[in-house]
Amino acid sequence: MARQNISSGGRFEPVFGYSRAVRVGNQVFVSGTTARDPHLDGTDAYQQAKAVLDIIKAALAEAGSSPAAVVRTVTYVTDIADAELVAKAHSEVFGDVLPAATMVEVSGLMDPRMKVEIEAHAVEE
Repeated sequence: MARQNISSGGRFEPVFGYSRAVRVGNQVFVSGTTARDPHLDGTDAYQQAKAVLDIIKAALAEAGSSPAAVVRTVTYVTDIADAELVAKAHSEVFGDVLPAATMVEVSGLMDPRMKVEIEAHAVEE
């Protein structure tokens, strides 16, 4: 089965040795994704989640997929009080898809300005 690695050019990809997304057969796995500058300073969790989801949508598209194929998301927030803001952005992208989803609070992400990280798993029919 052919493997396709997708890079988004994020600065952590070469440092940690990972791909933004990997397609194997009919499945696409999108790595945990955070907002990047300029979407970090002065933004709330909703704005960051929207930026994150744009990166995820681009990775899915490059892999020949789309949000409609997403079956699972995992969301990490640094403050669970931001859950509704992040959920609003998630619902705007996946509201009709209704993937299985998890949200958990974590003590921190790679950059202290980051409020949310999302990963996604898509399955093409």
